Amino acid sequence: MRLALGLIALVALLFVLSLISGQAPVGASQSLRALITDDGTPLSVVMREIRLPRALLAAMIGAVLGLSGAAMQGYLRNPLAEPGLIGVSGASALGAVLAIQTGLSLMIPLALPLAALGMAVLAVLLILALAGPRGTSITLILAGIAISALAGALTSLALNLSPNPFAAADIVFWMMGSLADRSFTHVWLAAPFMAVGAALLLSLGRGLDALTLGEDAAQALGVNLSGLRLRLILGTAACVGAATAVAGAIGFVGLVVPHLLRPAVGARPSSLLWASALGGAAMVLAADIAVRELLPARDLKLGVLMALVGAPLFLHLIYKTRKEMA
Repeated sequence: MRLALGLIALVALLFVLSLISGQAPVGASQSLRALITDDGTPLSVVMREIRLPRALLAAMIGAVLGLSGAAMQGYLRNPLAEPGLIGVSGASALGAVLAIQTGLSLMIPLALPLAALGMAVLAVLLILALAGPRGTSITLILAGIAISALAGALTSLALNLSPNPFAAADIVFWMMGSLADRSFTHVWLAAPFMAVGAALLLSLGRGLDALTLGEDAAQALGVNLSGLRLRLILGTAACVGAATAVAGAIGFVGLVVPHLLRPAVGARPSSLLWASALGGAAMVLAADIAVRELLPARDLKLGVLMALVGAPLFLHLIYKTRKEMA
């Protein structure tokens, strides 16, 4: 209970800080007043149409990535598992790359996120076809690796054959991940997929707890492993696909956050699900604030900062775990 209240308070604090962060030299009280009261000033437009959707997306994306990572690690019983393991993020990125490469993103405003979501759906269908209805966790991992490798190869091919250097630059910058210039259109587009995906993943708690005893023990306790795996794939795909579609590639959230919070919940997968969702929201909100405050004159990408912070942190966690096991 104390952990839940602490994480909720942290997310709320970072959400408010995200709303008042920016280059404009405006006080916090004035910014929040402009958000609550629409007085028709430019500040009110900035708060309502730029900062608010950006903060909402940061919290939503962080929450679903953290939740997906905890669910994936619980199902595979492997702390190195992460949401991109099933290949949906790579496929979603490929859809966005094709939208940029063909020029659809210039002609149709929502072509990029819709293409990314469409490719994520295709990746899910391929995973289900390759893994099969009764496939094991190994077949799921292998199917995900194959789809991720294929999507990565096709993305590289699109960059290699791009006749337009501006399109290639747009592709590279988009793949770095960012929440800049996002609007409520992106929020409403991603929200239904994230809500359905989060509901599916949160329903896995009992099954993941049983899986800590092994698959045979879980089946003996009445857990339907095929149904569990299907909900995991669909939930992760909906969450990761929607997050990648609106923000590009943002890594390490689903890998690092469950590691940080696992000792606080007693390593119980069902408790780690909601804790990782809150922790992921806090992590992405904090990173997005840092992006705006560290280099305000340069367009520092959120995905780049997450990698710079997440990789050393993950290495430290591995080193600490190895020392504890020694």
